[in-house]
Amino acid sequence: MKNPENELKILELISQGKDDISQRDISRIIGLSLGMTNSILKRFAEKGLITIKKVNNRNIQYALTAKGLEQIGQKSWRYFKRTIRNVVVYREAINGILREAKADGYNEVVLVGSSDLEFIVEHECYKLGIPFRVAYEKTEEISEKSYIVFAENELKQPVENSYSYSLNSLVY
Repeated sequence: MKNPENELKILELISQGKDDISQRDISRIIGLSLGMTNSILKRFAEKGLITIKKVNNRNIQYALTAKGLEQIGQKSWRYFKRTIRNVVVYREAINGILREAKADGYNEVVLVGSSDLEFIVEHECYKLGIPFRVAYEKTEEISEKSYIVFAENELKQPVENSYSYSLNSLVY
């Protein structure tokens, strides 16, 4: 299976220029099997993205080519664009949820837990004029008029009631 993110990580590792990095090290750092790592490295060499130099019977050296450096730039740019598209999708979805909460009379939004999407929730609350705070523990005081947003790692399933929302349904 081709995973552009793993391929980018492998190219970036090689670009760091550590002469002693082994295929096993790359495999462990990226979290891929040794066989998959070997396959990717061979494909990179065939495409001219890296050079493979046998130092001795036990050691192989990997080096990034100019074409490989260009590939890092292209893959990074595509990854960045995909991330921005996702942020826009999340922002629009969160905005709709928070507009509905405000229309239903909730006077604050409480994010329960730590979330990668916290900055989006906070920004959308600010734009809508809804006070926002984070409760890192579920036991913190939360009023009846607080709309609760659970961080994506807090609940495995969306909450089925009218006063809360789980970011799981956006992320997973």
